[in-house]
Amino acid sequence: MKTLILGGNGMLGHQLCQILPKHMDVWTTVRTDYVGHDFLPGDRVIKNVAVQDVGTVNDILEAVKPDSVINAVGIVKQRDEAKQAVPSIQVNALFPHQLADLCVPRGIRVIQVSTDCVFSGLRGNYSELDVPDPVDLYGRSKLIGELNRPGCLTLRTSIIGWQLNTFSSLLSWFAFQRGNTIKGYRKAIYSGLTTSVLAQLIGDIILTRPDLYGIYQVASEPINKYDLLLQLGHALGWDDIQIQPDEQFYCDRTLVGTRFTTATGWRSPDWDFMLSGLVQEWPAYESYYFVKASGAD
Repeated sequence: MKTLILGGNGMLGHQLCQILPKHMDVWTTVRTDYVGHDFLPGDRVIKNVAVQDVGTVNDILEAVKPDSVINAVGIVKQRDEAKQAVPSIQVNALFPHQLADLCVPRGIRVIQVSTDCVFSGLRGNYSELDVPDPVDLYGRSKLIGELNRPGCLTLRTSIIGWQLNTFSSLLSWFAFQRGNTIKGYRKAIYSGLTTSVLAQLIGDIILTRPDLYGIYQVASEPINKYDLLLQLGHALGWDDIQIQPDEQFYCDRTLVGTRFTTATGWRSPDWDFMLSGLVQEWPAYESYYFVKASGAD
């Protein structure tokens, strides 16, 4: 089986590039010039690919001829572009449908990764039957980009993990708080996965189940952001980060993943397992992380 990953240097994309080669022939695209590092399959990286250039994407599909395409490209809410309508709509909303129009007639399956931010977070415990009510441009654009048609599978979930660039995610922010006092939100409830767990799930189950299509929610047991950071900091030995519990901020975007579990038998590992995985991964990122973040070559 041949798989093309769009966005191979992103937070999820580079984990897919590490895990999927154990299962299949993997190619990937990156948005910038590829300088080479251990996280990507160097001989199968297609560089300088902007998904807004649909003609280039079409040429890549013609050349690679994948069985499946995983769209790991997105403008996430932490980036400045997430506040700009044009790039957010082009990348998050329009491109997934353009990609599906290119792939489905060729018999290429599309895996689209969506977000819990299609919901407001006012009440939590959302199922696929609940009407999405996103409150910002990011959530709205990702909602429009969800694919609900044969030959396409949308995984609605949320992820945490280490990054190769931008350093804008929750864990990247947390890594730079050594010696600081921060807030931990006890009423911010989360039911996402680590990037490595989602990548493993895609390799083990998603790509081997072409019968699955439409929108499925994939979720873990809920945890609040205070406990998540407290447990991760302790596991990493980052006890110099003081986390003060905050009871004021409220957001509950917990997803119900029962339908996916019924269809596949898959259940999320617990948070002890997932946080342990992040701890084991950290040494591979640490020096690269801080050298890149400092702007050094």
